[in-house]
Amino acid sequence: MRRKLAAGNWKMNGTSAALSELEALARNFPSSDIDILICPPATLLHRAAGIVRETSVSVGGQDCQAAVSGAHTGDISADMLVDAGASAVIVGHSERREDHGEQNETVRAKASAAMGAGIKAIVCVGESLEQRETSKTLDVIADQIAGSVPDQSTGDNLVVAYEPIWAIGTGKVPSLSDIQEVHDFIRTLLDQRFGKETAQSVPLLYGGSVKPDNASDIFGVPNVDGALVGGASLKASDFSVIVKALEVA
Repeated sequence: MRRKLAAGNWKMNGTSAALSELEALARNFPSSDIDILICPPATLLHRAAGIVRETSVSVGGQDCQAAVSGAHTGDISADMLVDAGASAVIVGHSERREDHGEQNETVRAKASAAMGAGIKAIVCVGESLEQRETSKTLDVIADQIAGSVPDQSTGDNLVVAYEPIWAIGTGKVPSLSDIQEVHDFIRTLLDQRFGKETAQSVPLLYGGSVKPDNASDIFGVPNVDGALVGGASLKASDFSVIVKALEVA
C-alpha cells in the first residue's frame, strides 16, 4: 500500500530565520499517518534535519549531482545529502530542466544516484503551456517517464511528481479531470514498464499552484497520492492546512 506524501519545495528561499517555520510545522505534526517532507535550500539542510528529528516531518534535497564525488564545483552528491540528513531528493524539476538545460538522461542519472545512496528520488515531469495547447501533454509525459525514471525503480525508492510547467507559481491549475488523465496515464506507463505491483506502489504527486483552498479537491482525484508544493510550503500555517487535507483525503 503506497503512502501519501505532502512534499514542500522551498526552492531558492530561506535563510536561518526560515527555520522557525519548520519548527512550527514539526510542532503541528509530531506524528502523522502520511509522509511529510520539506526540501529546504542546501545551506539549511543539516540544521533542518536536526529540527525535525523524532517528528513525522523529514527533509530532502532539491537536486543532486549524478557523480559520487570529484571535480564538480558547487554541486552536491546524493551521499552528501544523506550525510546532511536527507531522506529524499527532487530531480528533474522543470526549473532545472529549463534553467540548466537538464535532459532526461541527466535526470535519470541523478535519480539513479539518489537510489544508490539509499534515498527516494522524486522525479518531476510536466508539459509547457504550448505543449498543452497543442495536445502534446501525454506524449511529453511518456517521453519524460521513459527517459527520466531509472530501471531499478520501486515503490520504495521512486516518487513521480506531475507538475505542469504553466501552472507552477501562476495560480493556474488544470481541471481535476485533466489532472486525473495525466496521473492515470503515468500509472499505466509504470504498469507497462514495471508491472502492476510496482506501479501501484509508487506515489504520484501533483504540483503546480497547490494551495490551502484547492488542496482538498486535488487530493480527491484518483491516483493523486499527495502534492509537491512550492510557495505554500514556506509558511507552516499554509502548509499545515495542505497536510491536514491530505491526511483526511
